[in-house]
Amino acid sequence: MENLITLPTNFADYLTIENADLRFAEATEVAERVIGAGVEIYANMDHAAIFCDPPHLVADGLKQLGYVNGWDARCYPSPVDGCDYINVSAQLPIDSPARDDGWFDYVAVVHPVDRTALQHMLGQGYGNPFIHHLTWGLVPPERTLTDDFEYASRVVPFMVERREVIGDTIGDAPGTLIVALPDQVIAHPNFEEALPEWLGGLDEEEYQVESMQGGGFLIQFFVLTGGRIEVALRVDTTQTFNPKSVHKISEDEISAVQE
Repeated sequence: MENLITLPTNFADYLTIENADLRFAEATEVAERVIGAGVEIYANMDHAAIFCDPPHLVADGLKQLGYVNGWDARCYPSPVDGCDYINVSAQLPIDSPARDDGWFDYVAVVHPVDRTALQHMLGQGYGNPFIHHLTWGLVPPERTLTDDFEYASRVVPFMVERREVIGDTIGDAPGTLIVALPDQVIAHPNFEEALPEWLGGLDEEEYQVESMQGGGFLIQFFVLTGGRIEVALRVDTTQTFNPKSVHKISEDEISAVQE
């Protein structure tokens, strides 16, 4: 199965980030193992999460590349390690030539909102800015039906199986499966009965299911301890993240302490 990956070829021309090489090396190793296990991923990453203060340290370079900062008119509170951060997303237009250079679909620009969070961020010694995590996008099952409930019945088990395969391949316990689904799926009269079958016997602490703000499907989990590398499946979303997912991930799945 041919499935090439791309990393930004001109990263240092736009962003100066001390730990970029380390994160890219980790992401490449994960991608090679995942692809080797028969899991298809998109060539360009779904997103990067970059911590910084002030935000223009990252947003300036992204704007030069053609990213639209704040494209989804959302900000996402992110309580990492009990400290208050705000995540503002930038999107790279689908026709941007920067995609050919390996740039990500989205970038989460995450900044501290008070002195406590700033001191917490700087105290980790990773630099300012630093890449917190990188996320590969999984190629979803082909969608031949327009019914969201029917598609959910395929895509949720698909991600449960992918989580098991990737966990075995990486050799690290995968993070919580965060499942954000369209409102009409959650409200479907057969949803509560069908969900346990879709989840295939996962323990309650291994998943979170919620309604996806703005519609679409966004299912994700981390694959390396500390939240350094993540995978996500995205179909028909109208915003980068889901607020409830971000809160769960920030509070329970990731840390700024990644040693």
